[in-house]
Amino acid sequence: MPSSSSFVTVISRCTIYPNQKSTIKSLKLSVSDLPMLSCHYIQKGVLLNFPPYSINDLLNSLKQSLSVALGHFPALAGRFETDSDGYVHIICNDAGVDFIQAKAKHLTVDGVLPPNSDVPHCFKEFFTFDRTISYSGHTRPLAAVQVTELADGVFIGCTVNHSVTDGTSFWHFFNTFAEINRGAMKISKSPDFSRDTVFNSSAVLQVPVGGPKVTFSGNEPLRERIFHFSRESILKLKFRANNIARNGFSAPSEILGKESNDSWITVPRDNGAKTRTEISSFQSLSAQLWRSVTRVRNLESSKPTTFRMAVNCRHRLEPKLDSHYFGNAIQSIPTIATVGELLSGDLRWAADLLHKNVVAHDSDTVRRGVEDWESSPRLFPLGNFDGASMTMGSSPRFPMYNNDFGWGRPLAVRSGRANKFDGKISAFPGRDGNGSVDLEVVLAPETMAGLESDTEFMQYVSAMV
Repeated sequence: MPSSSSFVTVISRCTIYPNQKSTIKSLKLSVSDLPMLSCHYIQKGVLLNFPPYSINDLLNSLKQSLSVALGHFPALAGRFETDSDGYVHIICNDAGVDFIQAKAKHLTVDGVLPPNSDVPHCFKEFFTFDRTISYSGHTRPLAAVQVTELADGVFIGCTVNHSVTDGTSFWHFFNTFAEINRGAMKISKSPDFSRDTVFNSSAVLQVPVGGPKVTFSGNEPLRERIFHFSRESILKLKFRANNIARNGFSAPSEILGKESNDSWITVPRDNGAKTRTEISSFQSLSAQLWRSVTRVRNLESSKPTTFRMAVNCRHRLEPKLDSHYFGNAIQSIPTIATVGELLSGDLRWAADLLHKNVVAHDSDTVRRGVEDWESSPRLFPLGNFDGASMTMGSSPRFPMYNNDFGWGRPLAVRSGRANKFDGKISAFPGRDGNGSVDLEVVLAPETMAGLESDTEFMQYVSAMV
């Protein structure tokens, strides 16, 4: 059945069921899951060379592997149910997920990865459940996989309900799916479905009649580009943000070989304990982007501007959550400064502001965030409401390029249309690894044009490899 889109033709659609019955009956949504009910499903996928066998063999292998993966992740094969007290649960009823076969054989790998250009619109059609909000999980599958055949490659797009997973859990599932397909007899990391955590709450989220709506329009004109930053470029930014020259280094090249990405310089306190004192690579890059985008937006100097960063709380809590805790375990850290403050200070000033907020987000802060939400349960207000905000999602630490399905690593990682608005940024690891970073930047067309002409920002942008 051909689709109405201009790039992709849908060939078939079926339901994939777990290969074993779920031993979990239900999982209650937490205070970190519930706010995402008004967000779109997560859409992320990998572009791969064509495998050394037929498309039919590939599809059969992927279907079988997906079924086995769902046996380990039964929550993804379930549906939402709101009980009489207003609590939303994932009912692990083995209802299955959607699997879509699609073709776009007029597209080539090189054609969809144009250098120094916007991300082609075809990627939006490499995913199903377009613009579907997570509350729809009451009636629709909580996950779906679309396999799109190109002329010389294949794109495997995974769509997952955002109230079921954050980025950490999403990539855990995707990595496991790939691991099984390449022949693993036993998965390397099992998910932890425990719900006896600080995020488990008796608070009830009141949902509007008819269900929640997405909190941004989604219809404004946007441009989307991937900016690549090599390890060397990232370290130059990091050294600039940390004012390394004050310590006697004339250039970052003197210690390029001695630093690893996002390492910490530690110094002893009076009591012998260690403290984090260094602005990280990622904070330095984020600060530069915040300054440059704010500058080209031409805002009034007195206007507040906000940079939001999503942080993983698993390791921040005491006691720590299991690193493979399945669900959302994230909070948003807003850093606010006036336009004048941000642009009159140097990079170090902005980076230090971000750094202090991230470091301060400890176990007590996480718990205060939970208590604040419990006192006033609400949906997450995703969007750029004042024209001066930016939101950083995803993480360069996610193992996105670990998705070898059996014939080689991905050529690229791309996302769909989900949760995109002016000022939405997603961070990916660079394909070359070694501390490189790709930023998926979504901006209003005039702002993107300004950023492309901002020499302070563009001097750090590297050629894609």
